[in-house]
Amino acid sequence: MIVQMRVVSAALNLAVAMVLVAACRTPSEPSVKAAEAAVAGSVTKSAEPVTPQPAVGALFLGGTDAHTCTASVVHSTGQNLILTAAHCLTAGVPVTFVPAFDDKAAPDDVWTVDAVYLDPRWLATQDPKADYAFARVSRSAGGALESVAGRALTLGVAPGDSAPVTVVGYPLGVGGTALGCDTTAGMDPDGYPSLHCGGLVDGTSGGPWMTGSTVVGVIGGRDGGGCEDNISYSSPFDAATADLLARAEAGGPGDDAPAALGIEC
Repeated sequence: MIVQMRVVSAALNLAVAMVLVAACRTPSEPSVKAAEAAVAGSVTKSAEPVTPQPAVGALFLGGTDAHTCTASVVHSTGQNLILTAAHCLTAGVPVTFVPAFDDKAAPDDVWTVDAVYLDPRWLATQDPKADYAFARVSRSAGGALESVAGRALTLGVAPGDSAPVTVVGYPLGVGGTALGCDTTAGMDPDGYPSLHCGGLVDGTSGGPWMTGSTVVGVIGGRDGGGCEDNISYSSPFDAATADLLARAEAGGPGDDAPAALGIEC
């Protein structure tokens, strides 16, 4: 991985990144486990290694070689936007994106996040119903992300109950490759889309939920994506999500991402 310019020291940046990761998927009490299992169903599926996809990649925070979250290329007029979970980002920590990451990356594979766009609800109170973010990227070699990656996802709305979805994410770490899971979506009583799949561990936050070439959610939302690695959540994608994409497409000034709050499960 190319080492990007640091705002603070690499050690401090990595520590901040680890705090962001720790904001989700913490161990839960048995009563919570039972409740979450009831939401997403009883059939257990497990994420498995998959061939890296052009429209999905790893997020690197703090100028280190450790990827801490996942993002996807989303179709836009400027062909330069990615989508991830809002809790994956914080102001003052540099972020880079590598589409189709597979164990290592050449310098030309690395895209730098230049601006972040967040829902007003996340900026105000870090509302988990708005745990998504668009980011504008560029690279030193130039070019448009969609053209270079070769694929982009179209923004959709939250999946219906029992809708088939594919989720892809990168486990926290250095190197490695993507995990994927084909499953069905549900809806919890509080209005969060849910899915049942084991193995979607730390680092998969921001991973897209896809129906074909449409992204209908990202791992995040309730409890930062879920307190158990076999139940994952998304904020519900709706008109507010589309409005945020339109603002990002317009290319105006971005937002300063607040540090994610810790999740108590």
